[in-house]
Amino acid sequence: MNIATVMSWFHVNTTAELLWVLFGFAAQMMFTGRFLLQWLASEKQRKSVVPVAFWYFSLAGGVMLLMYAIHRRDPVIILGQAVGVMIYLRNLMLIYADRRRQPT
Repeated sequence: MNIATVMSWFHVNTTAELLWVLFGFAAQMMFTGRFLLQWLASEKQRKSVVPVAFWYFSLAGGVMLLMYAIHRRDPVIILGQAVGVMIYLRNLMLIYADRRRQPT
């Protein structure tokens, strides 16, 4: 298999575009990894839980997908990811504000 074959699979014409597609796949894996993390944490505790790491995976994957969407100039994905990133940041802010309020 050569690079031209791989590029044709992903409908790209340049190596730079191929790298962006690979970055997009990595972003999607990061974003999807949060569900695996949440599922495993819930199974471990035998109840539905959302670990703090879920929000970090959400934020990392969301920012990466937003970068990818901006590069691809996809307004639908840009809007969806931009809103999501704000929500993930806010959840982390609320978690850390709550931790500061709790006695040690």
